[in-house]
Amino acid sequence: MTESTATSPEYAPKNGATRIASVNVNGIRAAYRKGMPEWLEARDVDILCLQEVRAPDKIVNEFLADGWHVVHAEAEAKGRAGVLVASREEPEATRIGIGSDRFANTGRWAEADFVINGTKLTVASVYVHSGEVGTPKQDDKFAFLEEMITKLPALRADGRDVLLVGDMNVGHTTRDIKNWKGNVKRAGFLPEERAYFDRFFGEEIGYRDVARDLAGDVDGPYTWWSQRGQAFDNNTGWRIDYHMASPSLAAKALRADVDRAASYDTRWSDHAPLVVDYQF
Repeated sequence: MTESTATSPEYAPKNGATRIASVNVNGIRAAYRKGMPEWLEARDVDILCLQEVRAPDKIVNEFLADGWHVVHAEAEAKGRAGVLVASREEPEATRIGIGSDRFANTGRWAEADFVINGTKLTVASVYVHSGEVGTPKQDDKFAFLEEMITKLPALRADGRDVLLVGDMNVGHTTRDIKNWKGNVKRAGFLPEERAYFDRFFGEEIGYRDVARDLAGDVDGPYTWWSQRGQAFDNNTGWRIDYHMASPSLAAKALRADVDRAASYDTRWSDHAPLVVDYQF
Protein backbone atom coordinates (compact mmCIF):
# COMPACT_ATOMS: atom_id res chain seq x y z
CA MET A 1 0.00 0.00 0.00
CA THR A 2 1.26 3.44 -0.89
CA GLU A 3 0.48 7.10 -0.44
CA SER A 4 -0.03 9.11 -3.58
CA THR A 5 -0.33 12.84 -4.05
CA ALA A 6 -3.91 13.75 -4.84
CA THR A 7 -2.87 16.67 -7.03
CA SER A 8 -0.58 14.50 -9.18
CA PRO A 9 -1.65 14.27 -12.87
CA GLU A 10 -0.52 10.65 -13.04
CA TYR A 11 -1.75 7.59 -11.20
CA ALA A 12 -0.96 3.91 -11.66
CA PRO A 13 -2.90 2.44 -14.60
CA LYS A 14 -5.71 0.01 -13.79
CA ASN A 15 -4.61 -2.60 -16.37
CA GLY A 16 -8.08 -4.10 -16.52
CA ALA A 17 -8.73 -4.01 -12.78
CA THR A 18 -11.85 -2.55 -11.15
CA ARG A 19 -11.01 0.59 -9.18
CA ILE A 20 -13.05 1.25 -6.06
CA ALA A 21 -12.56 4.49 -4.13
CA SER A 22 -13.94 5.60 -0.78
CA VAL A 23 -13.74 8.99 0.88
CA ASN A 24 -15.53 10.98 3.56
CA VAL A 25 -16.04 14.23 1.67
CA ASN A 26 -17.05 16.32 4.72
CA GLY A 27 -19.86 17.82 2.63
CA ILE A 28 -20.06 17.17 -1.11
CA ARG A 29 -20.75 20.81 -1.97
CA ALA A 30 -17.61 22.02 -0.21
CA ALA A 31 -15.54 19.14 -1.64
CA TYR A 32 -16.59 19.96 -5.20
CA ARG A 33 -15.79 23.61 -4.66
CA LYS A 34 -12.30 22.82 -3.33
CA GLY A 35 -11.10 20.40 -6.01
CA MET A 36 -12.80 17.01 -5.83
CA PRO A 37 -13.84 17.02 -9.53
CA GLU A 38 -10.23 17.28 -10.68
CA TRP A 39 -9.24 14.34 -8.50
CA LEU A 40 -12.18 12.26 -9.68
CA GLU A 41 -11.51 12.94 -13.35
CA ALA A 42 -7.85 11.92 -13.00
CA ARG A 43 -8.52 8.82 -10.89
CA ASP A 44 -10.55 6.75 -13.39
CA VAL A 45 -12.76 5.25 -10.68
CA ASP A 46 -15.30 2.52 -11.48
CA ILE A 47 -17.15 2.49 -8.15
CA LEU A 48 -17.14 5.57 -5.92
CA CYS A 49 -18.31 5.49 -2.31
CA LEU A 50 -18.80 8.70 -0.35
CA GLN A 51 -19.61 9.43 3.27
CA GLU A 52 -20.77 12.61 4.99
CA VAL A 53 -22.37 13.71 1.75
CA ARG A 54 -24.60 16.14 3.69
CA ALA A 55 -26.77 17.13 0.73
CA PRO A 56 -30.21 16.23 -0.69
CA ASP A 57 -30.65 13.90 -3.65
CA LYS A 58 -31.14 16.80 -6.06
CA ILE A 59 -27.71 18.26 -5.30
CA VAL A 60 -26.00 14.87 -5.38
CA ASN A 61 -27.49 14.01 -8.75
CA GLU A 62 -26.35 17.34 -10.17
CA PHE A 63 -22.75 16.68 -9.12
CA LEU A 64 -22.74 13.06 -10.31
CA ALA A 65 -24.82 13.56 -13.43
CA ASP A 66 -22.59 12.34 -16.26
CA GLY A 67 -22.24 8.60 -16.55
CA TRP A 68 -22.89 7.71 -12.91
CA HIS A 69 -25.54 5.43 -11.39
CA VAL A 70 -26.15 6.55 -7.81
CA VAL A 71 -27.75 5.04 -4.72
CA HIS A 72 -27.81 7.70 -2.01
CA ALA A 73 -28.87 7.21 1.60
CA GLU A 74 -29.83 10.73 2.61
CA ALA A 75 -30.05 11.45 6.34
CA GLU A 76 -33.38 12.57 7.76
CA ALA A 77 -31.49 15.19 9.78
CA LYS A 78 -30.76 18.01 7.35
CA GLY A 79 -27.07 18.61 6.68
CA ARG A 80 -25.92 15.48 8.51
CA ALA A 81 -24.30 12.18 7.47
CA GLY A 82 -25.39 10.74 4.12
CA VAL A 83 -23.61 7.99 2.16
CA LEU A 84 -23.68 6.87 -1.44
CA VAL A 85 -22.44 4.30 -3.92
CA ALA A 86 -21.91 5.64 -7.47
CA SER A 87 -20.89 3.35 -10.31
CA ARG A 88 -20.13 3.57 -13.99
CA GLU A 89 -22.02 0.31 -14.62
CA GLU A 90 -25.63 0.10 -13.52
CA PRO A 91 -26.01 -2.11 -10.42
CA GLU A 92 -28.34 -5.10 -10.43
CA ALA A 93 -29.97 -3.98 -7.19
CA THR A 94 -29.60 -1.32 -4.50
CA ARG A 95 -30.62 -1.04 -0.85
CA ILE A 96 -30.55 1.64 1.82
CA GLY A 97 -30.08 1.04 5.54
CA ILE A 98 -28.34 -1.55 7.65
CA GLY A 99 -31.66 -3.25 8.37
CA SER A 100 -32.49 -1.77 11.76
CA ASP A 101 -35.40 0.63 12.24
CA ARG A 102 -33.22 2.59 14.66
CA PHE A 103 -30.85 3.58 11.84
CA ALA A 104 -33.26 3.49 8.89
CA ASN A 105 -33.17 7.21 8.15
CA THR A 106 -29.74 8.18 9.46
CA GLY A 107 -27.84 8.15 6.16
CA ARG A 108 -25.19 5.67 7.27
CA TRP A 109 -25.52 2.62 4.98
CA ALA A 110 -26.07 2.18 1.22
CA GLU A 111 -25.57 -1.04 -0.79
CA ALA A 112 -25.32 -1.94 -4.44
CA ASP A 113 -25.04 -5.35 -6.16
CA PHE A 114 -22.91 -5.88 -9.25
CA VAL A 115 -21.74 -8.68 -11.50
CA ILE A 116 -18.15 -8.12 -12.66
CA ASN A 117 -16.69 -10.65 -15.09
CA GLY A 118 -19.12 -13.23 -13.76
CA THR A 119 -18.41 -12.53 -10.08
CA LYS A 120 -21.25 -11.37 -7.85
CA LEU A 121 -20.20 -8.39 -5.74
CA THR A 122 -22.00 -6.35 -3.09
CA VAL A 123 -20.51 -2.97 -2.16
CA ALA A 124 -21.67 -0.99 0.88
CA SER A 125 -20.76 2.58 1.72
CA VAL A 126 -20.74 2.94 5.51
CA TYR A 127 -20.46 5.85 7.93
CA VAL A 128 -20.12 4.75 11.56
CA HIS A 129 -20.95 7.28 14.24
CA SER A 130 -18.05 9.32 15.61
CA GLY A 131 -19.33 8.82 19.15
CA GLU A 132 -18.60 10.70 22.34
CA VAL A 133 -17.84 8.91 25.60
CA GLY A 134 -20.64 9.04 28.15
CA THR A 135 -23.26 10.40 25.75
CA PRO A 136 -26.13 9.00 23.62
CA LYS A 137 -23.85 9.44 20.60
CA GLN A 138 -21.64 6.67 21.98
CA ASP A 139 -24.68 4.48 22.68
CA ASP A 140 -25.69 4.86 19.04
CA LYS A 141 -22.19 3.99 17.91
CA PHE A 142 -22.09 0.77 19.91
CA ALA A 143 -25.59 -0.14 18.71
CA PHE A 144 -24.54 0.38 15.08
CA LEU A 145 -21.39 -1.70 15.51
CA GLU A 146 -23.54 -4.41 17.07
CA GLU A 147 -25.77 -4.36 13.98
CA MET A 148 -22.66 -4.87 11.87
CA ILE A 149 -21.87 -8.06 13.80
CA THR A 150 -25.07 -9.53 12.36
CA LYS A 151 -24.97 -7.81 8.98
CA LEU A 152 -21.48 -8.78 7.83
CA PRO A 153 -22.01 -12.57 7.89
CA ALA A 154 -25.46 -12.20 6.32
CA LEU A 155 -24.02 -10.37 3.31
CA ARG A 156 -21.74 -13.33 2.58
CA ALA A 157 -24.41 -15.98 3.05
CA ASP A 158 -24.85 -16.74 -0.66
CA GLY A 159 -21.10 -16.91 -1.35
CA ARG A 160 -20.81 -13.56 -3.13
CA ASP A 161 -17.85 -11.21 -2.79
CA VAL A 162 -18.60 -8.43 -0.30
CA LEU A 163 -16.91 -5.08 0.28
CA LEU A 164 -17.69 -2.59 3.02
CA VAL A 165 -15.94 0.74 2.61
CA GLY A 166 -16.09 4.00 4.46
CA ASP A 167 -15.38 6.04 7.52
CA MET A 168 -15.65 3.56 10.38
CA ASN A 169 -14.48 6.08 13.00
CA VAL A 170 -12.37 3.48 14.83
CA GLY A 171 -8.64 2.95 14.70
CA HIS A 172 -8.19 -0.79 15.10
CA THR A 173 -4.61 -1.01 16.39
CA THR A 174 -1.81 1.19 17.66
CA ARG A 175 -0.49 1.27 14.08
CA ASP A 176 -3.62 3.16 13.06
CA ILE A 177 -3.26 6.28 15.23
CA LYS A 178 -0.12 8.38 15.52
CA ASN A 179 -0.87 9.54 19.08
CA TRP A 180 -2.61 6.41 20.31
CA LYS A 181 -1.43 6.73 23.92
CA GLY A 182 -3.31 10.01 24.25
CA ASN A 183 -6.55 8.59 22.85
CA VAL A 184 -7.19 5.31 24.68
CA LYS A 185 -10.06 6.86 26.66
CA ARG A 186 -11.58 8.74 23.74
CA ALA A 187 -14.13 7.72 21.14
CA GLY A 188 -12.39 6.23 18.13
CA PHE A 189 -9.83 4.23 20.06
CA LEU A 190 -11.74 2.83 23.01
CA PRO A 191 -10.91 -0.82 23.79
CA GLU A 192 -14.60 -1.64 23.53
CA GLU A 193 -14.76 -0.19 20.01
CA ARG A 194 -11.59 -1.88 18.86
CA ALA A 195 -12.93 -5.22 20.12
CA TYR A 196 -15.61 -5.09 17.43
CA PHE A 197 -12.90 -4.85 14.78
CA ASP A 198 -11.12 -7.82 16.36
CA ARG A 199 -14.32 -9.71 15.62
CA PHE A 200 -14.81 -8.27 12.13
CA PHE A 201 -11.27 -9.25 11.12
CA GLY A 202 -10.96 -12.35 13.32
CA GLU A 203 -12.06 -15.94 12.91
CA GLU A 204 -15.61 -15.23 14.06
CA ILE A 205 -16.61 -13.06 11.07
CA GLY A 206 -13.56 -13.38 8.86
CA TYR A 207 -13.39 -10.19 6.80
CA ARG A 208 -10.03 -8.80 5.72
CA ASP A 209 -8.64 -5.32 6.25
CA VAL A 210 -7.46 -4.83 2.68
CA ALA A 211 -5.34 -1.72 3.21
CA ARG A 212 -3.60 -3.22 6.24
CA ASP A 213 -2.95 -6.50 4.41
CA LEU A 214 -1.30 -4.62 1.56
CA ALA A 215 0.60 -2.12 3.73
CA GLY A 216 1.94 -4.62 6.24
CA ASP A 217 2.96 -3.88 9.83
CA VAL A 218 3.63 -0.15 9.44
CA ASP A 219 2.24 3.05 10.91
CA GLY A 220 -0.79 4.15 8.89
CA PRO A 221 -0.94 5.12 6.12
CA TYR A 222 -3.37 7.53 7.77
CA THR A 223 -6.59 8.68 6.12
CA TRP A 224 -7.81 11.47 8.45
CA TRP A 225 -6.11 14.43 10.08
CA SER A 226 -7.64 16.95 12.44
CA GLN A 227 -8.22 20.40 11.00
CA ARG A 228 -6.72 21.86 14.17
CA GLY A 229 -3.09 22.68 14.78
CA GLN A 230 -0.38 21.10 12.62
CA ALA A 231 -1.84 17.61 12.48
CA PHE A 232 -1.74 17.36 8.68
CA ASP A 233 1.68 18.92 8.27
CA ASN A 234 3.11 16.64 10.98
CA ASN A 235 1.21 13.59 9.69
CA THR A 236 -0.39 13.13 13.11
CA GLY A 237 -3.26 11.17 11.64
CA TRP A 238 -5.72 8.35 12.11
CA ARG A 239 -6.42 5.38 9.84
CA ILE A 240 -10.19 5.17 10.22
CA ASP A 241 -11.27 4.65 6.59
CA TYR A 242 -11.42 1.02 5.49
CA HIS A 243 -11.95 -1.47 2.70
CA MET A 244 -13.37 -4.45 4.62
CA ALA A 245 -13.56 -7.39 2.21
CA SER A 246 -14.69 -10.97 2.23
CA PRO A 247 -11.63 -13.24 1.89
CA SER A 248 -12.46 -14.13 -1.71
CA LEU A 249 -12.49 -10.45 -2.65
CA ALA A 250 -9.44 -9.54 -0.58
CA ALA A 251 -7.47 -12.06 -2.61
CA LYS A 252 -8.30 -10.02 -5.72
CA ALA A 253 -6.83 -6.76 -4.35
CA LEU A 254 -3.81 -5.62 -6.34
CA ARG A 255 -2.85 -2.29 -4.79
CA ALA A 256 -4.15 0.31 -2.36
CA ASP A 257 -3.39 4.02 -2.28
CA VAL A 258 -4.19 6.82 0.12
CA ASP A 259 -4.48 9.94 -2.01
CA ARG A 260 -3.07 12.37 0.52
CA ALA A 261 -3.13 15.99 -0.62
CA ALA A 262 0.18 17.62 -1.45
CA SER A 263 -0.35 20.33 1.18
CA TYR A 264 -2.85 21.48 3.78
CA ASP A 265 -4.25 24.19 1.54
CA THR A 266 -4.92 21.80 -1.36
CA ARG A 267 -7.12 19.45 0.69
CA TRP A 268 -10.76 19.16 -0.30
CA SER A 269 -11.70 17.12 2.78
CA ASP A 270 -10.21 16.33 6.17
CA HIS A 271 -10.11 12.71 4.94
CA ALA A 272 -8.04 11.38 2.05
CA PRO A 273 -9.50 8.94 -0.50
CA LEU A 274 -8.66 5.27 -0.06
CA VAL A 275 -8.43 3.70 -3.52
CA VAL A 276 -8.04 -0.02 -4.20
CA ASP A 277 -7.76 -1.91 -7.49
CA TYR A 278 -9.35 -5.39 -7.64
CA GLN A 279 -8.74 -7.88 -10.43
CA PHE A 280 -11.87 -9.89 -11.26
